[in-house]
Amino acid sequence: MYIKDLSSISPQITFTDEFLNGDFKIHTNTFYSAIEPSYSETIPSSLLRRMGKAVRMGIGAAMPLIERNEKLDGIVIGTANGGLENCINFLNQIIDYDEGMLTPTHFVQSTPNALAGQIALMSKNTGYNVTHVNGALAFENALLDAMMFLELNERNSSLIIGAVEEISNYNYNIDQLANRYKEECVSNDKLIETKTNGSVCGEGSTMFVVTNDSNNALAKIVDLKQINFPTKSELEIKLNQFFIDNELTLENIDLLVLGNNGDIQFDFLYDDVKSFFPADTEYVYYKNFVGDYRTSSAFALFLTTHLLNGQLLNHAGIEGNLTKIPKTILIYNQFEGIQHSLILVKSVEE
Repeated sequence: MYIKDLSSISPQITFTDEFLNGDFKIHTNTFYSAIEPSYSETIPSSLLRRMGKAVRMGIGAAMPLIERNEKLDGIVIGTANGGLENCINFLNQIIDYDEGMLTPTHFVQSTPNALAGQIALMSKNTGYNVTHVNGALAFENALLDAMMFLELNERNSSLIIGAVEEISNYNYNIDQLANRYKEECVSNDKLIETKTNGSVCGEGSTMFVVTNDSNNALAKIVDLKQINFPTKSELEIKLNQFFIDNELTLENIDLLVLGNNGDIQFDFLYDDVKSFFPADTEYVYYKNFVGDYRTSSAFALFLTTHLLNGQLLNHAGIEGNLTKIPKTILIYNQFEGIQHSLILVKSVEE
């Protein structure tokens, strides 16, 4: 499966060329909010004022791709929470109106598949339309779905796939009570090196146009693996088998893109994975750009695609060990040691 085009709305200015040109926004809050565009050229104002943030960001990232890539065969979205803010508002309305006549807006915007539906309506796309809600593996399931769809279609086919997550007061408070977020404000340029409990919540929407045609492609998604509840030895076994299945060795990886988030409770898992590779294997982190959220691996793929194309090599926000343009990259992310994912991405020239 090949990436043909991509777009992102995130806590960095990724919807223009500022991010690619080296701009790195510093955030010092207890959460990192997405920097949104005006949307005036993308979403009609009559629709925009009714949209929740998740739907708004998703459409804002998807519509420019749809305008540049006609005749898409479908839409596949991954999200852990969807428009949770609107969901809570709708539930509160049930109480406020004593189960009487409710306004439909919050309900329509609250379901996880609202984004995929809105994109289809706005683009008049009547093709394949699926939303995956699998926690921290939601985006990986969307990728797997897209890979199977394109493999089954012999003709040249293309899909828009992506992920979206918003910071809701409700789920933020719940996650904070579960010690998932730090109590103190942490600057994102210092996030990875902090060694305290929890991370910092982020949000955003990242979209891709993927196809089974290699012409004019930006990168090739070779394979992915989802793993639940592995021990260190089991993770090593599955990682080795993953490379055997793809006829590669650990030495073939030019760069690891790792999901370290400054949480002392789980960051050691990334060190475990790094230890499986040769000591000189280069690596970078990505959550210092956007914070931590369950579908942040979509942003990791966005970053990876640009790195494979020789961009961001000297970016101010890049942390880790990166000295050359990589050709083969492995993305590794995990959520609380429970859900783990591996995404293998190559340069099209490889």
